Amino acid sequence: MTAPRDALSGDSLDDVHSGEILPSARVVERTTASKRRWRSAISWGLTIVFALILTVVVQTWFYKVYSIPSASMVPTLLINDRVVVSKLNKDPSRGDIIVFNRPKDDPAGPGEPSVLIKRVIGLSGETVSFLNGGVEIDGKKLREDYLPKGTTTEPEGHSVVHVPKGDLLVLGDNRRISQDGRTFGPIPKSLIVGRAVLRIWPPSRLGRL
Repeated sequence: MTAPRDALSGDSLDDVHSGEILPSARVVERTTASKRRWRSAISWGLTIVFALILTVVVQTWFYKVYSIPSASMVPTLLINDRVVVSKLNKDPSRGDIIVFNRPKDDPAGPGEPSVLIKRVIGLSGETVSFLNGGVEIDGKKLREDYLPKGTTTEPEGHSVVHVPKGDLLVLGDNRRISQDGRTFGPIPKSLIVGRAVLRIWPPSRLGRL
């Protein structure tokens, strides 16, 4: 008895193509892989661009990292320490450490920074006196626990400074060498860049300010 004319003898259709990928299937697979790579590249590119934009926005409006260039704030801040400065705080309290643009009465010399970092001592409307190696605010001795024991504060110009409305008087913690408000006087709040809030480098000195 003969087999039906539409029956297949020998290898079946499944056997013929078993383990093979048709050319059209290879093209589809390569196209799909290429699309995945492009999507991944675009995704990474957008992530990087977003991160850069976010960094610029944050540094422009919110926070910025500064490196300490001098020993004027020793021992609180050492040379090459890095601090995070909050630009949102333009009305600091006494004892806060601030970064501010260099005042006109203290022009920068060659290689000197255009911004300074000091501690707020005298507030708007107060009278600051430098007497007997200490600091007095409106006649009351200021307690400065952040200074090393035995630190003295000597006047560099006037022994009494009246802080005008809208101004601050700032001093460096390293009173022996710091060029600060004792030299250039009170500074207007408009010069303030922000308040130093965190020391982030080196890791061994990580801490709030």
